[in-house]
Amino acid sequence: MLDEPVEPRRARGAALVEVMREDLELFGLDELESRIERLQEEIARTRGQLDRKRAGRAAADALFRLGKD
Repeated sequence: MLDEPVEPRRARGAALVEVMREDLELFGLDELESRIERLQEEIARTRGQLDRKRAGRAAADALFRLGKD
């Protein structure tokens, strides 16, 4: 069996850190507008996941509260 080299996984949030370090002076107007749109889409996606996790947590908390009554 051939073992293929495995690329190391990036740490969580590493991509965001890279984005935050980019020099915005190098971007044109259209590129900056596009960047803002993509970032707003990512914020919406992140908020959606946060809402799903909060709902799951609330359901679990409600379930365990029922057992204590």
